Amino acid sequence: MGALSDLAAMGARPIGALVALCVPSVPGQGALALAVMEGVAEAATDSDCPVIGGDVSSASQLVVAVTVIGVVESGQAVARTGAMAGDVVMVTGPCGGSAAGLRQLRAGESGGEAYRRPVARLSEGTAARLAGAHAMIDVSDGLALDLHRLADASGVGFILSTIPVADGATREEALGGGEDYELLMTFAPTDVAAFEQRCEATGLRPPLAIGDVLADPQARLLNGDALDRKGWQHTLG
Repeated sequence: MGALSDLAAMGARPIGALVALCVPSVPGQGALALAVMEGVAEAATDSDCPVIGGDVSSASQLVVAVTVIGVVESGQAVARTGAMAGDVVMVTGPCGGSAAGLRQLRAGESGGEAYRRPVARLSEGTAARLAGAHAMIDVSDGLALDLHRLADASGVGFILSTIPVADGATREEALGGGEDYELLMTFAPTDVAAFEQRCEATGLRPPLAIGDVLADPQARLLNGDALDRKGWQHTLG
């Protein structure tokens, strides 16, 4: 789902997926691999992204690698680099649901749907692109961290006035939990209504305005206080 969400964050649409599957030749692993592919098939159907090829081989442990191919009109892809001072910061929905779901599953509780069955916001990404989004990124590693990344790429700052928290989640999970796959974007104030109208016309959830873009790249604020880079930091080694 992460690969699909990357396409959504550019306003692109998927046209196909390649799936490489490595399966250990030990009892029980074949059934596990089939269960994984059933999940892949379900996600492919739900996202209108057919599996068009791939490979199957043996390995010491189960490995699944997915590559998604997408398209967008030439020159129309939305990058992280276009946010401008005065833009409105928006998000497609509340955050923290995935982290809360993982917490519930680890505690042996029921639920966890947001973690087990994430949704790539492909339609929202297209609507944002058509409405004139200046910059966009998906919330894969945490709302706070991914907004910092967008601001880094655009050379701007921001001030947030609110944090949208998913039902059952905490504020900290919303800021740094990750794997929500909501879309963060910035719009000129005059384009916000166009995005809201496109979402309404296509039956999407109303997007949420959560702050504003600032000219000073050192200003990264939540209600006047510095916002830390909360979220999943990828490391090598």
